[in-house]
Amino acid sequence: MNKVKENELNKENIEDTNENMNEPKESIITEDANKDSKEIIEEKDLSQEVVQNNMNKNEISLENLTKKSHKKTIIITLIIIFVILLLLFLSTIFALVNCNSTTIVSGTSIKGIDISGMTKEEAFNKVSDIVNSKLTSSFELIHNDYSTTVTAEQFSANYDIESSINTAYNIGKSSNIFKNNFDIITSLLFKINIVPSFSYNEDTVNSLITEIESNLPDRLVEPSYYIEDKNLIIVKGTDGITIDTDLLKFKIISNINNFNSTNKNIDIPVKQSKASDINIDNIYNDIYKEAKDAYFTQNPFTIYPQVDGVDFEISIDEAKAMLEQEQDTYTIPLKITKPSITTNDIGEEAFPNLLATFSTTYSTKNSNRSTNISLASKKINGVVLMPGEVFSYNSTVGKRTAAAGFKEAAVYSGGEVTTGIGGGICQVSSTLYNSVLLANLEIVERFNHGFNPGYVKAGTDATVSWGGPDFKFKNSRNYPIKIVCNGSGGTITTKIYGLKEEYEFEVEIQAYITSYIPYSTITKQDPSLPVRNN
Repeated sequence: MNKVKENELNKENIEDTNENMNEPKESIITEDANKDSKEIIEEKDLSQEVVQNNMNKNEISLENLTKKSHKKTIIITLIIIFVILLLLFLSTIFALVNCNSTTIVSGTSIKGIDISGMTKEEAFNKVSDIVNSKLTSSFELIHNDYSTTVTAEQFSANYDIESSINTAYNIGKSSNIFKNNFDIITSLLFKINIVPSFSYNEDTVNSLITEIESNLPDRLVEPSYYIEDKNLIIVKGTDGITIDTDLLKFKIISNINNFNSTNKNIDIPVKQSKASDINIDNIYNDIYKEAKDAYFTQNPFTIYPQVDGVDFEISIDEAKAMLEQEQDTYTIPLKITKPSITTNDIGEEAFPNLLATFSTTYSTKNSNRSTNISLASKKINGVVLMPGEVFSYNSTVGKRTAAAGFKEAAVYSGGEVTTGIGGGICQVSSTLYNSVLLANLEIVERFNHGFNPGYVKAGTDATVSWGGPDFKFKNSRNYPIKIVCNGSGGTITTKIYGLKEEYEFEVEIQAYITSYIPYSTITKQDPSLPVRNN
């Protein structure tokens, strides 16, 4: 029992001791916490004060920096404005001075030719000299061994220099100061190159290309046919080359239009082509006719020309068998049936009015040429064309061969005079062409020589070549016409008869020479000529 009490006593003492120990400890912690809290608050206040001070300082510094930057921007802006105003002032003064200037502003050129600071007259003379030099210079069109010389003047090439000079002179001289400033500054800084308008005669270029193609030794020849006496002559086609007309035209014009080009030779662009096969059925349908007498009526006044009956003397199958043989030409005999009454039998009353006539002269000393002229004249003499019908010189005269009676004489080829079968027939076609013009008939196809042949005025000739250029015209009148042609005794005369209509026009042919192409002398050795003893 005493022991238990002792234990309880000890327990109470222990509890008392624990209570005593806990109470002071709590007091100490509270005091320390208060102390630390106070210090933290004080430190926090101090930090906030430091931050606030720093912020104040930064605000002051930023404000100062902003004021300095703003001040600098204002200064730069004022400087820029001053410079711009100064430039505007100076350029305005310059523009005003330039308005009264008699020279062209700097940096101006025409087709790459510098005309800065020149008067209109000085600029015109300088540009004209260079342009004329380019237009009169010659160049060669070449295909293998074939070549021909041409110049820009042959195609009536022309630059509108005067308009270009006026355009250049007026730069900076308008009534608008601002536009003047802009134009002058543009010319000074970036240069202004004026390209004058360029023109040429496209028909002449096409005629030249057609003439060149007809003279190429390896050209394509399509099958053809013609009637000679009582035979149909069919000529087999030959594979060959054709000229790429568009590309050659482009090359020619580009060479003329490029002042920096020194190219004196142009290769003729060609392409290989295959000749068509002979179509005997189509030929038969074209030539077959039944004979019909010529006659005319007076109310209404209408003429109906005779038609010769034409037929094969052999069958179509026999003709096709003939074509299976490898030959250059084929001759098919024809059966010609003459009508009882021809157009010539009707008399002049059928063609009461002379619509047009034209004559040219030739020398009779060249018997071969005279023979060719006489043959061609007889071929077209008496031909009657109904309204709307087209006349073809090549088809009417036929192929110029020795078998047909044509002789070798002087011909124009590739810009030169050479010899060939049928020389002289172009004078007949040219004489007829002038009559057709005077009769006011529609020209369907016509090509001129590369130069004036001499027997007609410049620009009024009509060149022809078998398989090449042809002369075609249409009877564009309301009544048939008759061609009368005579070539003998040194004179070729063509006449066109018909019936005058209610409204007729008097046609006058005028030819003008706009320029001359300078010639060059070429010396060639000819061993066939006898040696001249001095």
